[in-house]
Amino acid sequence: MDVFLRGLLLFAAAAWTSGLDGQLTFVAELSSKPAQKLSKYGWYGNVRLQRFHIPEETAVARWTFTVTRANSFYCGQHNVTVYIRWGAPPVINPTGSVFPNGTLWNPSLSLILPVTSQNSTTFNLSDPAPGDWFVAAHLPEDDGRIEQKGFPSCTYFFQPQLSVRRAVDTPVLQQDAFLTQTASFEQPARLKLFVPEFASSLSVSVRGCSSGEAAESGTCSLLLRLGSDFLLRHPVTVNCSGMSCSASLLNPPWDTWLRVVVESSQVNRSVTFGITWSYTEGCKPKSVGLEGGDDFKKPQNNNSSQTNSTEVSNHFSSANKSSGLPSSLMMSACVWSVPVLYEEVDVLSLRFTATNGPNVSVTDAHPTLLTYPLQTQATGGTLNLRLTLNTTDVVLDNSSSVVACFSPFAPVLQLNHSQPCRTALFGGYGVAVNSSVPKAVLRLPFPQSALWYLTLQLHCNSSSCGNTSVVSVLPELSVSACVEDCGSYGECRLLRSYSYLYAACVCKAGWKGWGCTDYSSALSYGRQLVSTLLLTLSNLSFLPAIVVAIRRFYITEASVYCFTMFFSTFYHACDQPGVAVWCIMDYDALQYCDFLGSVCSIWVTILCMARIRDIAKYTLFMLGALLIAMSMQLDRKGLWNMLGPILCAILLMASTWVYRGVRRRRCYPPSWKRWVLYLIPGLCCALVGVCLYIFAETEDNYYYTHSLWHILVASCVVFLLPPKEKHREALGWSRGFSWSWSWRPRICGYTLCESSKEELYTVT
Repeated sequence: MDVFLRGLLLFAAAAWTSGLDGQLTFVAELSSKPAQKLSKYGWYGNVRLQRFHIPEETAVARWTFTVTRANSFYCGQHNVTVYIRWGAPPVINPTGSVFPNGTLWNPSLSLILPVTSQNSTTFNLSDPAPGDWFVAAHLPEDDGRIEQKGFPSCTYFFQPQLSVRRAVDTPVLQQDAFLTQTASFEQPARLKLFVPEFASSLSVSVRGCSSGEAAESGTCSLLLRLGSDFLLRHPVTVNCSGMSCSASLLNPPWDTWLRVVVESSQVNRSVTFGITWSYTEGCKPKSVGLEGGDDFKKPQNNNSSQTNSTEVSNHFSSANKSSGLPSSLMMSACVWSVPVLYEEVDVLSLRFTATNGPNVSVTDAHPTLLTYPLQTQATGGTLNLRLTLNTTDVVLDNSSSVVACFSPFAPVLQLNHSQPCRTALFGGYGVAVNSSVPKAVLRLPFPQSALWYLTLQLHCNSSSCGNTSVVSVLPELSVSACVEDCGSYGECRLLRSYSYLYAACVCKAGWKGWGCTDYSSALSYGRQLVSTLLLTLSNLSFLPAIVVAIRRFYITEASVYCFTMFFSTFYHACDQPGVAVWCIMDYDALQYCDFLGSVCSIWVTILCMARIRDIAKYTLFMLGALLIAMSMQLDRKGLWNMLGPILCAILLMASTWVYRGVRRRRCYPPSWKRWVLYLIPGLCCALVGVCLYIFAETEDNYYYTHSLWHILVASCVVFLLPPKEKHREALGWSRGFSWSWSWRPRICGYTLCESSKEELYTVT
């Protein structure tokens, strides 16, 4: 849980100005996250993601990253990589894999923290952008070694903290009104202005500088900064060295507050100046698709436009009926805005549709504008934009194309091939479609939370497009959890960082990348088939153990081995990473039965070696199976779920063997052949198998090391099963049991009964 320590510590920051000048008041706030265990990077699910919120008018933000090693033994030096991004989780690529086609992403700021036992690093950021900031951390790339849960390993914990210092009474710049301020190197002047919607440009001017020194009076030694710091995108900075200076922004962000910071470029010198600003309002878009008196309707196809009212249809000229573009708007509008329907489909699944039909009309006279609001809860998915040019009705020549610009916070209304698709403070994404390439796809993983604008315009290389002045384009914009659902060799998984949801692909069969499309290290189909056959057919090595158990009349033990062989075979047939997969039931059920059968097989084998009485042995069989089933349900991959039953069974077996050895005054089992030919080889098989299982398994060699584990465990059972007990008949029943009831009492002496009972349970 996010812990906020909002203090009432007030930092006095003197900013003496004349006239309306006052004293800025700063407050400090602290946000801390609990420590989380770091993992080696294999996919995005191994990343520890944290979200912080920076309030408006924050002057300085300071992150403190603390990495602590949990264990005391020496682990060497490890590098922890930390990423920071504003507005959405950072998109990372530590493995250097290939992204899917049409996928664009911007790198995030990364920090490398070398850690031996403990490391604490601070990172300061002046004038950060307000909103959500995301911090991600992970250990180096996974080496592929499979670590068994419960064994000691090098464990590191990561804890980030954020402290901010923000102003609570920042002066507001009014349009075309001068405000006198004083700035120094240590105490810059902080102001803010509100940029209205439809502003095409703005300008901030500084003039009337005075430093109090006659020799340098009227000279501005100031630095003027517009905007906030987004780490990889810094504010617009102008160095004022003359009598006056100004900073201009083309296509500034709409409907938002803009930070203005002025500071002296010389140490120990204060400068008094006057500052003002103004903006130019571009054309306001005219909406098409919904009128003020219309009821809200579902989007309609262009083919159904004839069902609209006569009043609306009269606005269409005969030349533009197929495009759905009113002729009045073509003549008067400087931009055509199309209303968009926002629809939530599922978790991290959104769909945007134009209200007047799926197709929109695009002309060469003015751009067509569509607006897509993207909330914070949708930033954990992938933004998909697909443009399709309708070439059925109108065919463009090779020199004509539809140019599109997809930008956040403000649209780009001047579209051509020479100007870049970017606004004053943010970059955009440009695409184009034409008759030779009628489709274009753009994918943005983890898009920023903003109001996104899509601008479309028909562009012709000649001065006029001729008869083709209006074309139809199908814009499809949606948010999905993963890119193309991770394809055939990946699985899209929903992840959570406290209340924030995001999704990522986990790849299989050697495929990698953001959408599991990088096949540079993919397993071939032949290798996948060999892996499946080895892991499944190696379980047939339990057949000799089953035969030996039946021949020695250990029917219960043989049934447990059959259970283990069956479910281990089909579990590994279902657990394969590639396409050679066969699941006869739910994966979780197969895994549970495989783990349960494996531990129960070891349990019954060791109890059988103890050679205890039947009633005690079968009671322990049942009791142990119930306890093992319970522990498997709690944590089936835990270390003590396997070690606990094994140690208890070994302790019981050792106790019975020691008791018989002391009673008979000789080693038990007494035969040296039993030790040399059976027990020692069985123990060696068990020891080698355990070492392979714990220390040697990796993701690359898993299919043959784990197959060898199956063979060694089954061979161990063949060697360790004790010989057939004397006086044991078919079906495993001891002598003295009869299927018929006899009511005649058995008369014997006390000594005779005891000697018979001893003979019945004596083991040779």
